[in-house]
Amino acid sequence: MTKAGASPKTAQTATAGAPSGSGAPPERLTDTAKCTGAELVWEVLASEGVDVVFGYPGGAIMPIYDALHQQRGIRHVLVRHEQGAAHMADGYARASGKVGVCLATSGPGATNLVTGIATAMLDSSPIVCITGQVSSHLLGSDAFQEVDITGVTLPITKHNYLVTRAEDIAPTLREAFFIARSGRPGPVLVDITKDAQQATTGAALPPPTVRRPGYRPNPTPSEEALEQAAGLIAAAERPLLFCGHGILKAEASPLLMELVEKTGIPVASTLLGLGGFPARHPLSLGMMGMHGEAWVNTAIQESDLIIALGMRFDDRVTGNLKTFARKAKKIHAEIDPSELNKNVPVDVALPGDLHQTLTALLPRVERRTCAPWTEHIQSLKGTASVRDIQYMPHHGRLHAAHVIHDLWWLTQGKATMVTDVGQHQMWEAQYYRHERPRQLITSGGLGTMGFALPAAIGARLARPDDEIWLVVGDGGFQMTACELSTCAQEGLKLHVAIINNGYLGMVRQWQQFFYENRYSATPLHNPDFAKLAEAHGLQGLRVTRREEIPEMVAKARGHAGTTVIDFRVEREDSVYPMVPSGADLDDMIRRPEPGGEAQGSGPWTSGAV
Repeated sequence: MTKAGASPKTAQTATAGAPSGSGAPPERLTDTAKCTGAELVWEVLASEGVDVVFGYPGGAIMPIYDALHQQRGIRHVLVRHEQGAAHMADGYARASGKVGVCLATSGPGATNLVTGIATAMLDSSPIVCITGQVSSHLLGSDAFQEVDITGVTLPITKHNYLVTRAEDIAPTLREAFFIARSGRPGPVLVDITKDAQQATTGAALPPPTVRRPGYRPNPTPSEEALEQAAGLIAAAERPLLFCGHGILKAEASPLLMELVEKTGIPVASTLLGLGGFPARHPLSLGMMGMHGEAWVNTAIQESDLIIALGMRFDDRVTGNLKTFARKAKKIHAEIDPSELNKNVPVDVALPGDLHQTLTALLPRVERRTCAPWTEHIQSLKGTASVRDIQYMPHHGRLHAAHVIHDLWWLTQGKATMVTDVGQHQMWEAQYYRHERPRQLITSGGLGTMGFALPAAIGARLARPDDEIWLVVGDGGFQMTACELSTCAQEGLKLHVAIINNGYLGMVRQWQQFFYENRYSATPLHNPDFAKLAEAHGLQGLRVTRREEIPEMVAKARGHAGTTVIDFRVEREDSVYPMVPSGADLDDMIRRPEPGGEAQGSGPWTSGAV
């Protein structure tokens, strides 16, 4: 029997799919006329083009691991914690555009995946998680390491399954891949009982085409809505384009560029949208929102039209919803209809895949310019660019902003960047100029500390030729630092930049601004990170002055394996500008003048991060 569960949000769901991989699948090594359910798992993965899986073995998934030795075309990466496996699959998916795959056993193995699954769900990342389960006759008996993982993950998966028969394994996995990558992508979990893995079946491998009646993952906007959108764009005097994560997911960056060149409309980006529109372009304004550029947030509040592409009006973007862009009409293009009019009421809703939507919209849009408006935004910007950090005096001290800027300069802006969550994440978004899609891999919706190191391992396997830098905080890094052993065992080359300020930095910043400098439970007693790297057989370096950065970066780039650089930065530095939680978007705490206090129009009130 196969039992499926789906979250209400994605219960609408559709028709045909194709293998997620590219190129010919690995040579088939199993006669499916007389194979076990476990062997079928690997057959389906191979036929889907999977080339790497991340996992940790255990009793309930042992048959699948035993069948692994038959597969010469799929690489298995042994993680040190199952959370790392989910993040690696996620990082692989974000870097490659394919479906990432992870494995775990039942009970604690499966529950350890939960944080990584939720991270993928909030950021629409396609991963398939395969878990072992106790034998079917033990279900519901509280057997050793039995957990109802389908029940646990129901709210944080796009769909999930419990498979109790060997003949159901292949069609279920085929369907799982289709659902994970179709429409708005997301995580799918397949829980397979041990007896189903062990049983022999004569079931043939199902074809790649999948049909699910009632599932419609690709809605399309109406002709009337497209015409209305084009009319609003033609009439607007102060329009803005929002580049969200959906631009990257739909591979619609060239179409966005075409729209910008045709209309002259400036582009602001969400955190996950960075790279969807090149930072060097004169109409790129940078990041919006809580730690976005001050002139961008002000321009949003002054705009008369917002064209939101593939984003969901998250609270970190909008600030106070009651005062968000009150002067602006709003066009929202988004593949998930449930996001339309959810947080922000819009004048024109364009449901559908962004690539298809922009293809249909572009011929309807009139050629125009926005010169007076862009000149006004430039006047708002003035000389306050956060990217002028290279000209700020440092007096021999090391600031995190200097580190990020210098990494951008020394890598010529070409590296794939992976960040954890916190102050360093915002500094990276501000000071590293992202020019191409999928250049920045970070946890946005869930804000998962510990994400960066395992996600970078996944990105490395997806992009073997890229230069990959992790920017992590000293707090989040220690949550998954055990995966340094995975780097060593797999012989991976990564560059780890630890922004070490001795605090849980973003929480400390909130305590400084809103809790009268009461630094409760935020100071950190850290290990020697360079020695920790060496203990794993990796290269460890330390930087305390800005002048040392080029030499240490050169050492990391010249080293064959993973390098950890401990950047000892200013301890009580803060990220500016900052929109306090619940404040108006243009009501920001501004960067202080040298030697001065942070500026803002307040009043600031206490609030949770």
